[in-house]
Amino acid sequence: MQGTMAIGRFRKFLGVTASVVALIVVTGAVGLTAESRRLAEWDKVVEAAKKEGKVVIAIPPSNELRRDLEPLLKQKFGIDAELVAAPGPKNASRIAAERKAGVSYFDAIICGTGTAKGLTHDGMLEPMESFWILPEVKDPKLWYGGHIWEDNISTHKFLYSFFADVSTQNAWYNTTAAKAEDFRGFDDYLHPKWKGKIGFADPRVPGSGQGIWSFMWEIKGEEFLRKLAQQELFLTRDPRQLADALAKAKVAVAFGLGRVPVSPFVDAGLPLKPVPAPKEGLPASNGFGVLGVIKNPPHPNATKVFVNWFLSKEGQDWYGRTLENGTRRLDVDTRWLKDLGINAAKDAIAVQEYHRVRNHLEDKYTKVRLPAGKFAETILQ
Repeated sequence: MQGTMAIGRFRKFLGVTASVVALIVVTGAVGLTAESRRLAEWDKVVEAAKKEGKVVIAIPPSNELRRDLEPLLKQKFGIDAELVAAPGPKNASRIAAERKAGVSYFDAIICGTGTAKGLTHDGMLEPMESFWILPEVKDPKLWYGGHIWEDNISTHKFLYSFFADVSTQNAWYNTTAAKAEDFRGFDDYLHPKWKGKIGFADPRVPGSGQGIWSFMWEIKGEEFLRKLAQQELFLTRDPRQLADALAKAKVAVAFGLGRVPVSPFVDAGLPLKPVPAPKEGLPASNGFGVLGVIKNPPHPNATKVFVNWFLSKEGQDWYGRTLENGTRRLDVDTRWLKDLGINAAKDAIAVQEYHRVRNHLEDKYTKVRLPAGKFAETILQ
C-alpha cells in the first residue's frame, strides 16, 4: 500500500515538474519571439531610413555637435544628417513659421526648456513615445526619475527631458577682470565696481539667461532685480557674442552662458572660469536636454532611428560628453562631470529634491519663468 502511494506521489511530482519545465520553455520562447519581433522591426526601420536618405534636425548652436554628429549617423546607419545649429528660440520660430506656411522640412528638434512650448500647444509635434522602438529607451527603470516630460502640464507627451544637472555652469568670469571671491552671493553683483561690467543672456526670451534670471526672481525678489538692472547690463540674445565680450574683458562676468559657447575660448587658453556657486545656490537645469519630433516628419523612419539611438545608452553617453551635461540614463557614467564643476542630478540628489530645486519643465516655466520674463520686459531696455 505504501509503495503504491509513493509511486503515485512520484508520478505527480513528475507531472508537476514537466508542467513547470514546459511553462519555462513556452515563456522563454515567447520572450525570444517578442525580442525577435523587436529586432526585426528595428532592422526594417533602419533599412527604410536608408532609403529615405537623411534626417533634418534643429540642434543647439554647437559647432562640435554639428561636426561630429553628421559623420557618426552616416557611419552607423547610412543616413545623412542635415543639422541646423542655432539658438533654440530661433529654430523653434523657423519651424513654426514653416509649418504655418505648409512647409514640412524639419524632422526633430533638440533644445532647452520652454523653447518648443509653442510648438506643443499649436499641435506641431508628434507624441514622442510613438517613435520609441528599443526596449532600453522605453524602460522607465533605466532613467533617473522615470520618464520625465518637458510638457508635464499637458495630457500629451511631446517633449522628452533627458538631461538633469545641478550646480550647472551658468555664470563665467574673466580672471583678468575679477576674482572668484568677488562673487560669494548675488548681492555682490550690486557693487558699484561692476556697473557696465555684467553681461547677461537676454532674460526676456527663453534660454539660459531667463533660467538664472527667473531663479533670482524667485529667491531674491523683484527689488533685487531692479537694482541689478541699474548696473547697465550688457544684454544680448547671441551666446557667442556674450562669450566673445567676456573673453575680451568687455564684461567681467556673464550670466546665461553654458559650456557650448565658452568652450572655444577656454580651449584656446583664454582666462575664463565658471563663477563658484553663490551662497543662495543654483537651480537644477536640463540645459540643451529636450527632444521633440515635428508633426508628420518628412523622414519618419530616419527620425525613428535617430530618436532611438539618441536616447539609447550609447547616444546619451555621446551627447552628454559632447555638451558636457549629465543624462538621466542610469546606465551612463556621468561622474566625470564633477571635474568640470558639474553634477548630474542622479549622482548628487534624490529625485524628490531634484523636483524641488529644478527651474525647468512646463509647470515651473509657467509659474516662475514666464512671470520673471514678463518682469524683465518691464525693467530692461
